[in-house]
Amino acid sequence: MTTPDERMEQLLKQSLRPTITHPGTTPQRDLWPAMLHRLDQTSNRIPWFDWALLAAVVMWLAIFPRAIPVLLYHL
Repeated sequence: MTTPDERMEQLLKQSLRPTITHPGTTPQRDLWPAMLHRLDQTSNRIPWFDWALLAAVVMWLAIFPRAIPVLLYHL
């Protein structure tokens, strides 16, 4: 008699196809160097709408100074 874990393993092996089709084969290429290259290319620019949102919050706090505790509460 098989345990529930062994039965689950058998069911999973039957339902999922193997990730490597032929034994002993390796992936075509390594994706990690490409990922590192892509991370190096990203810039740290702040989008314009973030600046617009910050300006709106500053104006809102300048017009309604009693809203400062409300903003701090929600942060």
